[in-house]
Order: sequence, then structure tokens, then C-alpha cells
Amino acid sequence: MSLKEFHEVRFPLAVAFGAVGGPERRTEVVTLASGAEHRNAVWAGSRRRFDVGGAIQTLDELHDVLAFFEARRGPLHGFRFRDFTDDRSCSPDQSASALDQVLGVGDGVRTAFQLIKRYGDVVRLILKPVSGTVTVALDATTSATGWSVDVATGLLEFDTPPAPDVEITAGFEFDCPVRFASDRIEASVEGISSGRIAKVELIELLGNV
Repeated sequence: MSLKEFHEVRFPLAVAFGAVGGPERRTEVVTLASGAEHRNAVWAGSRRRFDVGGAIQTLDELHDVLAFFEARRGPLHGFRFRDFTDDRSCSPDQSASALDQVLGVGDGVRTAFQLIKRYGDVVRLILKPVSGTVTVALDATTSATGWSVDVATGLLEFDTPPAPDVEITAGFEFDCPVRFASDRIEASVEGISSGRIAKVELIELLGNV
């Protein structure tokens, strides 16, 4: 069984809505005798972690998470997770627009452009756009046609290469590719209709998922 098999299914939204988590980075900090610091970024980018255990309140939610865990065989298979704090090409309180993110500039030859989201000068690859949410513009013309997007990879393909110097922009909603961080889940029933799982950690999958 492939360790890289990814299941194109989404973690239960009702539980995802109460998740706690966000991006983490790996930075080495060395403090010199003088008190000055040398800092080195071990990771080029960030990796997101989430804990959804605290969002589970009912027996139905507990059952849904356990069933989802079993179907993914624990950490073996990745899946989609909706991070409500960062799930679109714009800020969470806005609607995605075809002008949100600059993907590149045409050269008359290139037909493929990866969906990305920029945070200042930091670029995040968007690998799991939500089907039906992607819009594209060429030089701010939002009625651009002749393109398709692979929702399993986030790769935008044009039927005809955009002309030289034409700016390609896009807007979209997206999921975060994750896996369960542990082989074990500890659940308890705390009432007639309430259940609890102390911790259910998810970790973002980077690269080819």
C-alpha cells in the first residue's frame, strides 16, 4: 500500500470549525556570550499543525472522527482539511477574486502556472483548491476563458499560452493537505450524547501529496 496515497476527501467540517492551530517554522537560535544572537531558518517555509480534539462535543462528532481516522488508516493516507483561519486567496472575511494572487507573467510559450498565495515575500504553494471556486484573469480581464485547473494539484493549464507580458492572476478557496500525526486516538464517552477525544493532531503534508 502506497505511503503517498492521498484521499481527496475533506475532514468533517463541523469539527474542523473548532480546530486550534496554524503555521510553525523551524529556526535555530544560537545565543553568543555577548548576548547577541545568530538565527538560521532550518525550513524554507512553514508547516501547519492543528488539534481538533477540543472541537469534539457530541457522540456523533466523536463517531465521525473515529470513522474518518479508520478510513485513512491513521497517518497512512493524507486528506483535505479546511483551515477556516486561512482558506482562500484573500482574507477570511472577504470573497475570493480573480485579481487576488499574481501567478506569473506570460511569455507566449508557457501554459502551466501553479496556484500560490503570497504572504509578503513568502510564497505558499496551493495544492488543493476547492472545486468550482477558482477564477482567473489575464491583465485584469476577469472573463478569461480557455483554461482548466487540476483540483488535486493546484496546477492551472491554459489551452493557449498567455501572450508575452500578460499578467496571470487568480482567486480561489483551498483546503490544506494533512495527515493524522499519531497512530493512536483515545476517546471517551462523557454522557448520554456527549463524547471527548483529548487530542487529535493533524500535520500539513508538503511537496508532492
